[in-house]
Amino acid sequence: MSNTTPKKRSANLSKSRYTLSCQCLKALWLRVYKPEVAVVDPATEARFEMGNVVGDLAMGLFGDFVEVTTKREDGSLDIAAMIEKTKACLANGTENICEASFAIEGHYCAVDILRKTPGGYAIYEVKSSSFPEFNGQETKLEKYAPDIAYQKWLLEQCGITVTGTYLVCLNSDYVRQGELDLQHLFVTIDMKELVANEYVKVPNQTTAALKTLQQEEEPVLELSKDCHKPYPCAFWQYCTRHLESPSVFDLYRMNFSDKLKLYQQGYRTLADVANMVTKPIHLLQVNQQTHIDKQGISEFLDQLSYPLYFLDFETMQQAIPQYDGARPYQQITFQYSLHILREEGGELEHREFLAPSDGSDPRRALAEQLCKDIPMDVCTLAYNKAFECTRIKELAVLYPDLAAHLLNIRDHIVDLLDPFQAGYYYLPSMGNSFSIKRVLPSLFPDDPQLDYHNLDARVQNGGDAMTVFPRIQNMPPEEAAATREALLRYCELDTLAMVKVWEKLKEVTKL
Repeated sequence: MSNTTPKKRSANLSKSRYTLSCQCLKALWLRVYKPEVAVVDPATEARFEMGNVVGDLAMGLFGDFVEVTTKREDGSLDIAAMIEKTKACLANGTENICEASFAIEGHYCAVDILRKTPGGYAIYEVKSSSFPEFNGQETKLEKYAPDIAYQKWLLEQCGITVTGTYLVCLNSDYVRQGELDLQHLFVTIDMKELVANEYVKVPNQTTAALKTLQQEEEPVLELSKDCHKPYPCAFWQYCTRHLESPSVFDLYRMNFSDKLKLYQQGYRTLADVANMVTKPIHLLQVNQQTHIDKQGISEFLDQLSYPLYFLDFETMQQAIPQYDGARPYQQITFQYSLHILREEGGELEHREFLAPSDGSDPRRALAEQLCKDIPMDVCTLAYNKAFECTRIKELAVLYPDLAAHLLNIRDHIVDLLDPFQAGYYYLPSMGNSFSIKRVLPSLFPDDPQLDYHNLDARVQNGGDAMTVFPRIQNMPPEEAAATREALLRYCELDTLAMVKVWEKLKEVTKL
C-alpha cells in the first residue's frame, strides 16, 4: 500500500483536528487523508450521538440563546454563513451565542456556548462526560484543556477578549425526579489553570499540525502511549498492521504501558516473550496449545445444582436520564433472556422479556417478571456476572418491595466465565479474550446455529442492542417489529450459548 495521499483535501485546522494533533500528528494526517482506515465501533458512534443530544440541551443552560448553526441543502455545515451570523450576534450584543463560529488564516472553531460577560466573552465547552458535582477530578479534566485553549487562542486572534474558560458536563450525582432540572443536570467547571497550561503550547502545536497536513507522505511515527491516551485511537489497527497476530499487545489483562514497554524493547510476537512471562494465562497464550484442567472444571461444576437458570440482560445507557430515579449514563435494563434446565436430561425451556418500545420506563415490569421467572434459592448462571449482579442490585434499590427476591437471585448467581478466566479451559483460538463472543466460536467453530454473524444484521452484539432499542419508538411499524424480533433472537442466543458452553464443560470432564 502506498503511503502517498491519493488526493489533496482541506488542510485547515478545526478544534477537533487540533485536539487530535495534540494526541498524535500521524492520526491527524490519517483523519484527513485516509479516514477510511479508521475503525469506529457502534458504541463510539452512539457516544457521538449522545454528545449531540447533550450539546443541544445545554444550549438553554443560561437562558435565551441564538444558535448560528447553518446547513446547506446537502446537510453539510455552511461555515461562511455561521461566521457571518456570529458577527451579527456580536454586533447586536447577544447574551448567549451557541456554535459561535470564527475563522482566521486556516483556523476554524465553533464555540459551544459563547456567553457575554463584563469586558468580553466566556467560552463554555460542552462535553457529554459526567463528573461528580463537588469533585472536579483534575487529572481527568486535563484532556479537555487543549480543545478549550485552542478556542481561546483563535478567538483572541480574531479580536475577542476571552474573560473565562469553562467546561460544562453532566453531573453524575444528579438523579432525575420529574422534569429535567438543567441547573443540577449540568456541572460547570472553571478550567482557567488547566487552559493556561495548554494555551502557551498552541502556537507551536498549530504550526506542527498545519505542517503535517501539508505533507504528501504519511508521517512515520512509532507506537507510543499516545495510541491510547487520552483516547483510544481509531487508527490503532492500521498502525499495528505490520505486527504478526497474536502479538505482545494481545497478552491477557496486561496494562497497555507494560505491553508497550515490551514492544519498545524489541519484543513483537508472543514467541519473543516466551521466557519472560510467568502468569499461567500468559504461558497458555505463548504456548498456543489446548489446555484442559479437568479437575478445575469439575470443581467449578460441583458448585452448580438443578434446576439451572441461564440469565442474560440487555441494557441501554442514556446520557440524559429519561426516567425518575435514573442518573446520567445509568444502565437501564430493558430485556432479558432465560434458559431453564430443571433436571439432568430434561427439556430446555426458554423465557424472555422485552420492554415495550414506547419510551416508558421498562424497569418495574422487568423486575416483576424476573421474580416470577426465577424462584428464590435456585442456581443461576451468568457470563461475567458482575454486570447482571449490579443491574439486579440497582433494581432492588429502586423497588424495595421486590428487593428480598431480587437480592436472593443475585446472591445465587454463578459466573460461567470463571473456568475460562482461571485458565481451566484454553484454546489458542480464544486468544486474549474469554468473552462469550470469543469462547463460543472456539468451542463450536462449525455450528451455524451458534454463529452471531448469522443473526439479523440489525442486532449482532450488545452494542447493537444498546443503541437500537431506544430508536424503535421512532421507526415505522414494520421496521419496529423486525427490530424487536432481532433483539429477541440475539438475547436468546446469548443464553443458549451459555447452555452450550456449560454442556461442553461437562463433556470434557468425562473424556
